[in-house]
Amino acid sequence: MPELVFFSGTMDCGKSTLALQIEHNRSARGLVGMIFTRDDRAGQGKLSSRLGLVTDAVEVEDGVDLYAYLVDHLSQGRRADYVIADEAQFLAPEQIDQLARVVDDLEMDVFAFGITTDFRSKLFPGSQRLVELADRVEVLQVEALCWCGARATHNARTVGGVMVVEGAQVFVGDVTRSMDEIGYEVLCRRHHRRRMTAASARAAALSPDVLPVTAD
Repeated sequence: MPELVFFSGTMDCGKSTLALQIEHNRSARGLVGMIFTRDDRAGQGKLSSRLGLVTDAVEVEDGVDLYAYLVDHLSQGRRADYVIADEAQFLAPEQIDQLARVVDDLEMDVFAFGITTDFRSKLFPGSQRLVELADRVEVLQVEALCWCGARATHNARTVGGVMVVEGAQVFVGDVTRSMDEIGYEVLCRRHHRRRMTAASARAAALSPDVLPVTAD
Protein backbone atom coordinates (compact mmCIF):
# COMPACT_ATOMS: atom_id res chain seq x y z
CA MET A 1 0.00 0.00 0.00
CA PRO A 2 1.25 3.55 -0.71
CA GLU A 3 2.45 5.48 2.33
CA LEU A 4 3.09 9.00 3.52
CA VAL A 5 6.46 8.74 5.27
CA PHE A 6 8.01 11.61 7.24
CA PHE A 7 11.79 11.43 7.63
CA SER A 8 12.71 13.83 10.41
CA GLY A 9 15.82 14.94 12.21
CA THR A 10 17.90 17.95 13.12
CA MET A 11 19.85 19.94 10.60
CA ASP A 12 23.01 18.26 9.34
CA CYS A 13 21.70 14.69 9.80
CA GLY A 14 21.48 13.79 6.11
CA LYS A 15 17.80 14.32 5.25
CA SER A 16 18.41 15.78 1.80
CA THR A 17 21.11 13.21 1.11
CA LEU A 18 18.61 10.44 1.83
CA ALA A 19 16.02 12.15 -0.39
CA LEU A 20 18.53 12.19 -3.23
CA GLN A 21 19.41 8.54 -2.57
CA ILE A 22 15.74 7.51 -2.75
CA GLU A 23 15.41 9.44 -6.00
CA HIS A 24 18.50 7.74 -7.43
CA ASN A 25 17.42 4.24 -6.41
CA ARG A 26 13.92 4.57 -7.80
CA SER A 27 14.89 6.31 -11.02
CA ALA A 28 17.48 3.55 -11.60
CA ARG A 29 14.55 1.11 -11.61
CA GLY A 30 12.73 3.08 -14.28
CA LEU A 31 10.38 4.97 -11.93
CA VAL A 32 9.68 8.66 -12.36
CA GLY A 33 9.43 10.94 -9.35
CA MET A 34 7.95 14.35 -8.70
CA ILE A 35 10.28 16.33 -6.44
CA PHE A 36 8.98 19.28 -4.45
CA THR A 37 11.14 21.58 -2.37
CA ARG A 38 10.94 24.91 -0.59
CA ASP A 39 13.75 27.37 0.21
CA ASP A 40 16.64 25.00 -0.50
CA ARG A 41 20.14 26.28 0.27
CA ALA A 42 21.09 25.90 -3.42
CA GLY A 43 18.34 28.26 -4.58
CA GLN A 44 14.91 27.98 -6.12
CA GLY A 45 13.96 24.77 -7.86
CA LYS A 46 16.82 22.72 -6.40
CA LEU A 47 17.17 19.82 -4.01
CA SER A 48 20.69 19.72 -2.65
CA SER A 49 22.71 18.10 0.11
CA ARG A 50 25.74 19.38 1.97
CA LEU A 51 27.75 16.61 0.29
CA GLY A 52 27.49 18.60 -2.95
CA LEU A 53 24.77 16.52 -4.62
CA VAL A 54 21.98 18.45 -6.34
CA THR A 55 19.02 17.83 -8.63
CA ASP A 56 16.20 19.88 -10.11
CA ALA A 57 12.93 20.18 -8.23
CA VAL A 58 9.63 22.05 -8.28
CA GLU A 59 9.72 25.09 -6.00
CA VAL A 60 6.56 25.16 -3.88
CA GLU A 61 5.11 28.63 -3.43
CA ASP A 62 2.52 29.75 -0.91
CA GLY A 63 -0.98 28.69 -1.89
CA VAL A 64 0.04 26.01 -4.40
CA ASP A 65 -2.29 22.99 -4.26
CA LEU A 66 0.09 20.03 -4.49
CA TYR A 67 -2.68 17.53 -5.16
CA ALA A 68 -4.07 19.64 -8.03
CA TYR A 69 -0.53 20.08 -9.36
CA LEU A 70 -0.08 16.29 -9.56
CA VAL A 71 -3.51 15.77 -11.11
CA ASP A 72 -2.76 18.39 -13.77
CA HIS A 73 0.66 16.82 -14.42
CA LEU A 74 -0.90 13.39 -14.93
CA SER A 75 -3.83 14.66 -16.99
CA GLN A 76 -1.33 16.03 -19.51
CA GLY A 77 -0.09 12.50 -20.11
CA ARG A 78 3.05 12.94 -18.06
CA ARG A 79 4.21 10.42 -15.52
CA ALA A 80 4.81 10.41 -11.79
CA ASP A 81 5.21 7.23 -9.75
CA TYR A 82 6.13 8.74 -6.38
CA VAL A 83 6.65 12.09 -4.68
CA ILE A 84 9.58 13.51 -2.72
CA ALA A 85 8.98 16.64 -0.64
CA ASP A 86 12.14 18.13 0.85
CA GLU A 87 12.21 20.97 3.39
CA ALA A 88 8.68 19.86 4.25
CA GLN A 89 8.70 21.86 7.48
CA PHE A 90 8.19 24.98 5.35
CA LEU A 91 4.99 23.67 3.77
CA ALA A 92 1.63 24.88 5.03
CA PRO A 93 -0.53 22.38 6.95
CA GLU A 94 -3.07 22.34 4.12
CA GLN A 95 -0.28 21.38 1.71
CA ILE A 96 0.53 18.42 3.94
CA ASP A 97 -3.14 17.44 3.74
CA GLN A 98 -2.80 17.58 -0.04
CA LEU A 99 0.20 15.24 0.07
CA ALA A 100 -1.84 12.79 2.16
CA ARG A 101 -4.55 12.96 -0.49
CA VAL A 102 -1.94 12.15 -3.16
CA VAL A 103 -1.22 8.92 -1.25
CA ASP A 104 -4.87 8.00 -0.72
CA ASP A 105 -6.44 9.06 -4.03
CA LEU A 106 -3.57 8.82 -6.53
CA GLU A 107 -1.98 5.83 -4.77
CA MET A 108 1.55 7.20 -4.82
CA ASP A 109 4.20 6.92 -2.13
CA VAL A 110 5.10 10.32 -0.69
CA PHE A 111 8.44 10.74 1.07
CA ALA A 112 8.63 13.97 3.08
CA PHE A 113 11.85 15.22 4.66
CA GLY A 114 12.19 17.99 7.21
CA ILE A 115 13.22 19.20 10.61
CA THR A 116 10.60 18.96 13.31
CA THR A 117 11.23 22.01 15.48
CA ASP A 118 12.54 25.51 14.87
CA PHE A 119 15.30 27.42 16.65
CA ARG A 120 12.94 28.09 19.57
CA SER A 121 12.16 24.36 20.00
CA LYS A 122 8.65 24.98 18.65
CA LEU A 123 7.05 22.68 16.08
CA PHE A 124 6.92 23.91 12.51
CA PRO A 125 3.24 23.83 11.43
CA GLY A 126 4.11 21.65 8.42
CA SER A 127 6.05 19.19 10.56
CA GLN A 128 3.29 19.06 13.15
CA ARG A 129 0.76 18.17 10.47
CA LEU A 130 3.09 15.49 9.10
CA VAL A 131 3.39 13.90 12.53
CA GLU A 132 -0.40 13.92 12.75
CA LEU A 133 -1.02 12.40 9.30
CA ALA A 134 1.99 10.30 8.32
CA ASP A 135 1.71 6.54 8.05
CA ARG A 136 5.24 6.39 9.40
CA VAL A 137 7.60 8.85 11.06
CA GLU A 138 11.24 7.85 10.70
CA VAL A 139 13.85 9.61 12.83
CA LEU A 140 17.09 9.51 10.86
CA GLN A 141 19.79 7.42 12.47
CA VAL A 142 22.75 9.46 11.20
CA GLU A 143 23.20 11.50 14.34
CA ALA A 144 24.26 15.12 14.15
CA LEU A 145 26.52 16.06 17.04
CA CYS A 146 26.57 19.04 19.35
CA TRP A 147 29.92 20.80 19.78
CA CYS A 148 30.32 18.90 23.06
CA GLY A 149 30.09 15.54 21.27
CA ALA A 150 26.64 14.63 22.56
CA ARG A 151 23.77 13.79 20.20
CA ALA A 152 22.30 17.00 18.80
CA THR A 153 18.54 17.22 19.28
CA HIS A 154 17.85 20.94 18.84
CA ASN A 155 18.39 23.53 16.13
CA ALA A 156 19.79 26.90 17.17
CA ARG A 157 19.87 30.19 15.27
CA THR A 158 22.99 32.27 15.79
CA VAL A 159 24.06 35.82 15.07
CA GLY A 160 27.79 36.31 15.28
CA GLY A 161 28.04 32.97 17.04
CA VAL A 162 25.56 34.00 19.74
CA MET A 163 22.33 32.03 20.02
CA VAL A 164 19.10 34.00 19.56
CA VAL A 165 15.56 32.93 20.45
CA GLU A 166 13.53 35.69 18.81
CA GLY A 167 12.71 36.48 15.20
CA ALA A 168 10.76 35.07 12.28
CA GLN A 169 10.29 31.31 12.33
CA VAL A 170 11.63 30.92 8.78
CA PHE A 171 14.96 32.39 7.78
CA VAL A 172 16.96 30.49 5.19
CA GLY A 173 20.47 29.97 6.47
CA ASP A 174 23.06 27.25 6.81
CA VAL A 175 25.38 25.68 9.33
CA THR A 176 28.36 26.73 7.18
CA ARG A 177 27.83 30.49 7.37
CA SER A 178 30.58 32.63 8.91
CA MET A 179 30.17 33.67 12.52
CA ASP A 180 29.43 37.26 11.49
CA GLU A 181 26.25 36.18 9.71
CA ILE A 182 22.92 34.74 10.73
CA GLY A 183 23.39 30.99 10.72
CA TYR A 184 22.36 27.78 12.41
CA GLU A 185 23.95 25.27 14.72
CA VAL A 186 22.78 21.95 16.14
CA LEU A 187 22.99 21.54 19.90
CA CYS A 188 22.13 18.98 22.56
CA ARG A 189 19.20 19.90 24.78
CA ARG A 190 21.41 20.95 27.69
CA HIS A 191 23.41 23.44 25.67
CA HIS A 192 20.33 24.68 23.81
CA ARG A 193 18.74 25.42 27.20
CA ARG A 194 21.89 27.20 28.30
CA ARG A 195 22.20 28.98 24.93
CA MET A 196 25.79 27.81 24.74
CA THR A 197 27.03 27.58 21.16
CA ALA A 198 30.44 26.39 20.00
CA ALA A 199 31.60 30.02 19.78
CA SER A 200 30.45 30.90 23.29
CA ALA A 201 32.00 27.70 24.63
CA ARG A 202 35.35 28.64 23.05
CA ALA A 203 35.10 32.14 24.47
CA ALA A 204 34.43 30.74 27.93
CA ALA A 205 37.40 28.38 27.65
CA LEU A 206 39.69 31.26 26.68
CA SER A 207 38.57 33.48 29.56
CA PRO A 208 41.08 33.68 32.43
CA ASP A 209 40.04 31.97 35.61
CA VAL A 210 38.96 34.33 38.32
CA LEU A 211 40.43 33.38 41.66
CA PRO A 212 38.37 33.92 44.81
CA VAL A 213 39.46 36.88 46.88
CA THR A 214 39.64 36.30 50.62
CA ALA A 215 40.41 38.77 53.38
CA ASP A 216 43.57 38.32 55.39
